[in-house]
Amino acid sequence: MLGSFSGTTVPALLNSTSNQLYLHFYSDISVSAAGFHLEYKTVGLSSCPEPAVPSNGVKTGERYLVNDVVSFQCEPGYALQGHAHISCMPGTVRRWNYPPPLCIAQCGGTVEEMEGVILSPGFPGNYPSNMDCSWKIALPVGFGAHIQFLNFSTEPNHDYIEIRNGPYETSRMMGRFSGSELPSSLLSTSHETTVYFHSDHSQNRPGFKLEYQAYELQECPDPEPFANGIVRGAGYNVGQSVTFECFPGYQLTGHPVLTCQHGTNRNWDHPLPKCEVPCGGNITSSNGTVYSPGFPSPYSSSQDCVWLITVPIGHGVRLNLSLLQTEPSGDFITIWDGPQQTAPRLGVFTRSMAKKTVQSSSNQVLLKFHRDAATGGIFAIAFSDHCRYFNQKSGKLDFTPSSTLGQLCKTLHRSLPHLRLQFLHL
Repeated sequence: MLGSFSGTTVPALLNSTSNQLYLHFYSDISVSAAGFHLEYKTVGLSSCPEPAVPSNGVKTGERYLVNDVVSFQCEPGYALQGHAHISCMPGTVRRWNYPPPLCIAQCGGTVEEMEGVILSPGFPGNYPSNMDCSWKIALPVGFGAHIQFLNFSTEPNHDYIEIRNGPYETSRMMGRFSGSELPSSLLSTSHETTVYFHSDHSQNRPGFKLEYQAYELQECPDPEPFANGIVRGAGYNVGQSVTFECFPGYQLTGHPVLTCQHGTNRNWDHPLPKCEVPCGGNITSSNGTVYSPGFPSPYSSSQDCVWLITVPIGHGVRLNLSLLQTEPSGDFITIWDGPQQTAPRLGVFTRSMAKKTVQSSSNQVLLKFHRDAATGGIFAIAFSDHCRYFNQKSGKLDFTPSSTLGQLCKTLHRSLPHLRLQFLHL
């Protein structure tokens, strides 16, 4: 709308911005007046001046009449400085609401597109002196950057560019380049890559133009299935870690935590660990299982294996030889009621004594496996601690794995240790 007028004041000169004009007159039922008299004439419509196209940019829109909009965007690597859209304003003098923008090669920044261009400040003109610029290429996790230089010219030894495989100054440097020789292409193996440029106070040259493109990184090898243990961890990408734990009775050989390393070929920072049955050792858990070396495979070691099981003082050890498939000739297990082989012997067990249960009167038992036979076998000895008390009926020490008296015994041992000896020999 050019305007709405009423009363006796003569409106100012009006200029339409279209080749058509709509005029509407309205009167009501009351006072009548002399009305109006207007004249019009055809005039050529003036347009806004053609806006300049910024260097290293492009313009969209070929009409420059009132309310027409022209848009601008920059070539890859340049940043738009100003307004991306400008509009032709009405008025006696045609003009744009904003001046045309500029396309500038900036000093540093963050780029997150899957492909892009990075330029030295002022490119293709000479870069300024005393510049320290840092760009970060931030890609999704699981992608690296393939970097290729298209132009390169810096003052040798003094002005240089560094590419680092990560987001920090301490990240591994992939290359440092200076002079006029075009660097070879690079493959980052991190989803974040740093490009750093330095110029000193003296010579200035055209600098560099590089382009990057994301490529998918492989994961580290899947550690599953992990025999005789479990793997904990969310993923196998670069920088992610997994933790290994063994089932009771097994011992971890190797590193318990592995981290997926950088590199074109993904791999863990250490070999995968193993869960194996040790040939002997000290056991301090209140319950568990002693397995034959190599279990569930037949044992192959010819050496003797010795285990010492220790439970809290005031408790005994109950052993259940639930699985005993040793060779009948020469392979046997000896159990002592104490920490040494000079302690009373609870028995010597062979294949014929499977599923037998024995109990100690001490809080320590010593197990020794001896092998003579050429072929192998397997065994599994489950153990658990039991509270001891003096049974007045039998006149002997007895065990209470789950009775009320057993709970009382455990409570007394825990809260009144000075009564332990008196209680046991009551």
